Amino acid sequence: MSLRVCVLASGSKGNSTLVATEKTCLLLDAGLSRRETLARLASVKQSADNFDAILISHEHSDHVNGLRVLAGKLKVPIYATEATREAVSWGPKAGPFETIVPGQKFTVGDIEITPFSIPHDAVDPVAFTLESQGLKVGVVTDLGYVHEVVKQRVKGCNCLVFESNHDLDMLKVGPYPWHVKQRVMSRHGHLSNLATAGFLTEDFDGAAQVLILAHLSETNNHPEIARLTAEEALALRAKGHPAALHLASQSAPTKVFYFG
Repeated sequence: MSLRVCVLASGSKGNSTLVATEKTCLLLDAGLSRRETLARLASVKQSADNFDAILISHEHSDHVNGLRVLAGKLKVPIYATEATREAVSWGPKAGPFETIVPGQKFTVGDIEITPFSIPHDAVDPVAFTLESQGLKVGVVTDLGYVHEVVKQRVKGCNCLVFESNHDLDMLKVGPYPWHVKQRVMSRHGHLSNLATAGFLTEDFDGAAQVLILAHLSETNNHPEIARLTAEEALALRAKGHPAALHLASQSAPTKVFYFG
């Protein structure tokens, strides 16, 4: 028995993550087109015929762009909070809707899922932990700061997908209008490399075998800056280090990570 994780895409142009066991297959967010989602699943040898659910973190377009058509193709229920449901245009092709509540666990197949609230400028944004067979995965992006609930929920993760969105200097001198820069830097925006580094040094428990930095800005970040900042933060830890550090990309899936 094993749990497998693959970040199909991560960034401002579309987000989607595969989490699966031998019995259950979940898609977290549907920010890519149907065609691109199916192509990326095929590239990691994952069939689109046996999905059990789509989980939606929030209503921003880079997380739901492909939802209506993809849900019609996969023919599976969509799990989201009531406020998120009301904020998304589902359309006639969308599958059945299941309401989730932050802090309340639910189960799909043999995976137990815990949605929890995160600070972001959406109507009711959540991140997720997913547990099966004693293994735990956390998928945490789109948050302006790391509050106490996040710190507690991600403890004990075998795999942690965690935001490292922007380099502050690049953002400040970059092309975004000032009001957008303020939004990104706010407590309901996105985590900077330095904010993520602070979490990794002070609050990360170091239990994860794999740490995946995600939602990197293509305009206001660079993969090697994000990687180096995280590596420096992890080196400052007194104990506990992930076995491997990886970066998710907008342009291609990560490798498939197997646990168990």
